Amino acid sequence: MPWTKKHLKWLTDTGTHITTADGKTAAVWEFNYQTDEVTLSAWAKHFRNHYCPDTDIDDLKPSKQSRKDYLTDMKFPNKTSTLGPAIRAGDFGEILVADYLEYVLKFWVPRVRWNSKVVRDESTKGSDVIGFKFHQSSRNPSHKDILFIFEAKTKFSKSSENRLQEAINHSAKDYLRIGESLNFIKQKYVNNGDNAEAKGIGRFQNPTDIPYKQTFGAAALISDECYDVSELSMANCSKIPQSKKAKNTFYAPHPYKDDLVLLIIKGPDMMDLVHKLYRRAADEA
Repeated sequence: MPWTKKHLKWLTDTGTHITTADGKTAAVWEFNYQTDEVTLSAWAKHFRNHYCPDTDIDDLKPSKQSRKDYLTDMKFPNKTSTLGPAIRAGDFGEILVADYLEYVLKFWVPRVRWNSKVVRDESTKGSDVIGFKFHQSSRNPSHKDILFIFEAKTKFSKSSENRLQEAINHSAKDYLRIGESLNFIKQKYVNNGDNAEAKGIGRFQNPTDIPYKQTFGAAALISDECYDVSELSMANCSKIPQSKKAKNTFYAPHPYKDDLVLLIIKGPDMMDLVHKLYRRAADEA
């Protein structure tokens, strides 16, 4: 299997929290990566397979093109284009939050979002990260089953944007996208012949007969040189802009404010790490 959690040994809970303007607390974690060739190689393989399974590369690429060039030129966001670096950072953040949700919080997290791109320098539409937890190991439906939806935003270079607020704002729309997001994931499994996994998704398409718990998350991943506690503490889960077109902006609380989890992950030179990970993922394919 291509998946690994070895790199999560570098992700640690600082034990500190930031309090937002409306009194919510955001847990602060640190990602302090090291020069560990074995772990970096395993992580690069894990990361690469989100875009294209290793088992499929030779069938997909032109016969005279190398695996490295196929991934670099066709699958991975462009390092130097106008939009590419931001998409790289965004995808990296989403995948790291997916790893956190799966390996730290112990949810089942389908990895189907990133290999579905038609245009590599665009983000895939829909909710960023979705995880599922079945109360029963048999996956028989239970009122204690949990659906967890995370929005992840990154700040790996200087900007005036409050990425935690942006993640909160986008999370406020996730409840409207649940049906489409579940259909997308299930369709991917059906197309791949993974009927058991498709059935697992189907359980969460039926909340009326057997309800389940919904939890929402907003994550900000920030490079140390951009980390500003005062800025992050200005985030407000009770003040979500409702319309950009209106002359006077109308605000409302996050519709699931009481079930909203806030997460901050900080680390050194994160954009440099992003580019190094993409390069290694291509070089070692």
